[in-house]
Parts: sequence; structure tokens; C-alpha cells
Amino acid sequence: MLRRLHPDQPESFAFTAANQAWAEGQITKYPEGRQASAIIPLLWRAQEQEGWLSRPAIEHVAAMLGLSYIRALEVATFYFMFQLQPVGAIAHIQVCGTTSCMICGAEDLVAVCKEKIAPNPHELSADGNFSWEEVECLGSCSNAPMAQIGKDYYEDLTTARMGEIIDELAAGKVPVPGPQNGRYAAEPLKGLTSLTEYDSGKTQYNASAQLAVDIGDTVKRIDGTEVPLVMPWQGKAANKAAKPAKPAKKEAAAPSEAGTKPQVMTAARDEGADDLKRIKGVGPKLEKMLNGMGFFHFDQIAAWSADEVAWVDENLEGFKGRVSRDQWVSQARALAEDKAT
Repeated sequence: MLRRLHPDQPESFAFTAANQAWAEGQITKYPEGRQASAIIPLLWRAQEQEGWLSRPAIEHVAAMLGLSYIRALEVATFYFMFQLQPVGAIAHIQVCGTTSCMICGAEDLVAVCKEKIAPNPHELSADGNFSWEEVECLGSCSNAPMAQIGKDYYEDLTTARMGEIIDELAAGKVPVPGPQNGRYAAEPLKGLTSLTEYDSGKTQYNASAQLAVDIGDTVKRIDGTEVPLVMPWQGKAANKAAKPAKPAKKEAAAPSEAGTKPQVMTAARDEGADDLKRIKGVGPKLEKMLNGMGFFHFDQIAAWSADEVAWVDENLEGFKGRVSRDQWVSQARALAEDKAT
């Protein structure tokens, strides 16, 4: 299925102060030079904040991780959990349409969504509060048909109950998730036939539904008020505040003497700087860093010797070793030759 960015895009994106602190904490989970591994959690947090992934959000995350925009876009468009268009302000309903659910009435649930929300998937309701889509197997086959709303599963659905759930959400309520036909979990409809001694002393709802009831609002998206927001190794004090300030930017380290510093330029040539982001592994942040060091053109990088590569590798603060790892010199040489022709 072809997935494209929505035609109407906001002008910009920025994490809230709390989500920015959380995102920076996620990046610290990964070794130096492997920050790109945080791409999925950061994209997910951006989606939780806004409800969907806009182009500015994808580019913002790419810049934080030193990735070229296309690499972040590849991730966002590959995984269907990322919504590339606005979703309902109250809820986005995902109806499972795979075999078990389809046999048990998923098409009827889709019909309810078409009637009460919008005729087409990913289309906002008239009031902008709801949207829906049909998805592949959500893994609750024994409780078919079912749908995911927010963070929870609503199982053993009927068309009547589906309509009621949408009405309850519209009224500001959060329906109790889990089986909707009185079943506790995924036991036979007529009740337990074995292990009946474990039927006593249980909570009112099954563990998943009980936790959702205890939380009270599982349709609400993550907004940065959750704690902890930073990683344990960043200090206990930082976890006490629900909205910590953005950590102060570290001062740039003095240039290392390793290797030999290449010849630099004070500014780009008259025709303008080359788009260094065309080099695999160079994102907006690294391009800005390279320009600040005096490197603006492919042929500059293509001419680096092994000693000069060692110097640049050592002085890319936060990205040490990136030149050698991604073979910038050979990439730049090919790009410079292509530009010359």
C-alpha cells in the first residue's frame, strides 16, 4: 500500500519541554554513534503529542538524531502504526478485519463507523472528533470481533455496542475496555471448564482492563505529564518534576589533535554550498556542524586523506567515527564527479 504525507502540513513542529526532555533521555539509551536507534520511540512520541505525524515532526526527529530526512521518512511510511494524516481529536478507532473478526462481524462494525463517523477510512468526522480505519490482525482472535481505541482493546463487540461506545466517547466518557459481552477474559463463552479453583479472588476486570479502569483515561494521548520523563541514570532529581526544563547545551569541546586537520574554507563558493545531506549518514545537524568547521563542498570531503579523515572523525562532537563508518570520502567523490558532469 502506498503511503504518502498528507497534503495539508503545519508550518513547524517542536516537542513540548517535557517531551523534549523525554526524547533526549531516550537517545541516551544508545551507544555513541548509534543515536539513530531512537527513531521509532521519538516518532511515536511526536505522534502521541500531535495525534499524527506531520512532515515537520518527521524532519524535527531526524534533525535530533543527525539523520537525513529521507531515512526518517522511510521509517514513518513503512510502519502502519504511524498515522500520516490528522486523526480524530477524541479517538481514532481501528477495527480488526482479519479472518476471525471478519467471520464474526467486522464488516458490520465498519458499517457502524461509516455511519457514525465518516464514509471513508482516515476521514475525520464532521466535528473532527473521530476517525477510523480497518487494520490487520490485532491478536485477539478468541474475542472477535474487536477494535482498538486509544491504548485498549474493545472485544466481543456487536454493532449496537460499537455505536454505544462511540456515543459514550463523544459524551466525554471512557468506556470500560475488554470483553463487552460479560466475559472476563478469553475463557469459553459458557464459562470455565477447567482450573475453576482459580476463578475466585480475581479483580473486577481482567488485568489489562482493570489497569485501564484504574488509570481512568486510556483514550487520552501521552502528553508529557507522565513520570518518569528521563532515564534513571540521568539522576533521581530530574524524575521528580513532571515537566523538566530542557537540559543546558554542552559547550563545544576543544579540537582534538588526532590526525591532520584538512584545509578548510571560510565560506562556500559563489555557486553556493553543496547539499551535504546527500551523503549517507549526514543529516541537517551534521551538515550544519560540517559547515561550521569549514566544509561546504563534496570535493573538499572527497580530497581528505586517511590522516584528515581521522581528524574529522575525532572532532565530530557527538558523531565521532561517522566519516569512516559511512565512507563519506568515497560517497563525496562520486557526488563530486556526478556534479562535474
